[in-house]
Amino acid sequence: MNQGRVLIVDDEPNIRKTMEMIHRNAGWRTASVDGGERALARLQEENFDLIYLDLALPGREGIDVLQDIKLRYPDQIVVILTGQATIDKAVEALKLGAFDFLEKDCGKDKILITSQNALKICSLAEENRKLRSRVDRPQPFLGKSRDHQEILRLISRIAPTNSRVLILGESGTGKELIAREIHQRSRRASQSFIKVNCAAIPEELIEAELFGSVKGAYTGSVVSREGKFQAANEGTLFLDEVGDMSPRVQTKVLRALQEGEIEKVGSNQTITVDVRVIAATNKNLPGEVAAGRFREDLFFRLNVVPIAVRPLRDHPEDIPLLVEHFNKMYCAENDLPLKKFDRGVIEHLQAYPWPGNVRELKNQVERLAIMSSGRLIRINDLSAEIRRGGSPAGEDAPPPRETYGAGLSPGGRSGPEGNGESDSPLLPEEPGSMPESREGGKSRGERSDHYLFSLPLREAKRSLERTMIRQVLERTGWNVTRAAEELGLERTNLHKKIKNYRLKKDKR
Repeated sequence: MNQGRVLIVDDEPNIRKTMEMIHRNAGWRTASVDGGERALARLQEENFDLIYLDLALPGREGIDVLQDIKLRYPDQIVVILTGQATIDKAVEALKLGAFDFLEKDCGKDKILITSQNALKICSLAEENRKLRSRVDRPQPFLGKSRDHQEILRLISRIAPTNSRVLILGESGTGKELIAREIHQRSRRASQSFIKVNCAAIPEELIEAELFGSVKGAYTGSVVSREGKFQAANEGTLFLDEVGDMSPRVQTKVLRALQEGEIEKVGSNQTITVDVRVIAATNKNLPGEVAAGRFREDLFFRLNVVPIAVRPLRDHPEDIPLLVEHFNKMYCAENDLPLKKFDRGVIEHLQAYPWPGNVRELKNQVERLAIMSSGRLIRINDLSAEIRRGGSPAGEDAPPPRETYGAGLSPGGRSGPEGNGESDSPLLPEEPGSMPESREGGKSRGERSDHYLFSLPLREAKRSLERTMIRQVLERTGWNVTRAAEELGLERTNLHKKIKNYRLKKDKR
């Protein structure tokens, strides 16, 4: 039975041979070296659960080697081997972080008991790391909208498999939460969930971050390090903002996906890994492929199961549930009495376009929970831009929805013609069809392009949206269900827009 991996560091060949034989007979994998520098070099190349280190080494003393090991690998378990003459130094070694010390003639049983105890500590530390990874969930994936329920059904189908998943959507829509939900429902749930934000790591460092590096591989690389692929072995690796990878890193990630093998930066040694990769991006990856900025073969490798997430403004019916959750969370965190939201406040929150999506809503609820003086949060507690229901000053309104994946719009549905185009047209079907101007100069159906250019951008976009909604309603005979499907909106959301724009069916 394989117990673990042990390194023996001693200048006496008989001690090395005896220690290796004792451990091999007990099921351990063993290695040995005769000096401190060779031990440090070996640690750069592979990991050991336990090191037995002689203090009386020639050349560089064992106590100095111990300090170097603990500096570079703080979690490494080291047991000191000592003779009677070095007991005082063994006690000093314990103060420096050694796990235990043994006299060289202590006997086989004492050695194996010490090794087993060390291995238990190592296993507990690893389990603790995995548990921290499992419970590190900023928030549950909440929602009751049709889009949300469709995503949950998709998660239930794909989570038990090993299929790679590509999650597409604007920033702040909860792509990481979906990735964590998939991991938690998978057969890998007991293993690590490792996240890498590909956009947040400098290009010259991301390769080492993903695959690890050996000492001296690049400027500032003073120790060997484990990469995220290794850390996620047998678990899940979440590549967030994968569209920001450089072409060189894309090539190495493709190899890891195809062959299940990686190489540390600066090393030719191949390391086998078993990792489920979930990727996410807010970019239009097919467009990036067409522009030559993203490898087509890597896109196809990642895009086995695409999940497209709609922005919050497209499913405002989820906002009350999210507000309730964030309110409870922040009131509990700050030891505050639970706040209540006036109904008008919720309506304002549902009318606001949320360019930062759920992340922005979360921040707003935190501010309201902390800053409001009373138990009831009223409309006056809202910021001015939310009360106006428009974009913050100096910022554009949220961009129109974009096609994120082949044939998919956010939410996983194809466009109105099933051709993969956006299911929310940017302009009315008839370019000249505009609402009447504030001066009353133009009637509907007559070109008035100059009218839009006379308005602030936010009002121009609202004017276009109002015109588009009216045209679709008239074309569908004011069948709200059909109009909502054609516009790519939830039925309840369309009703709100009809009310906000004061649209009424013409009496004929």
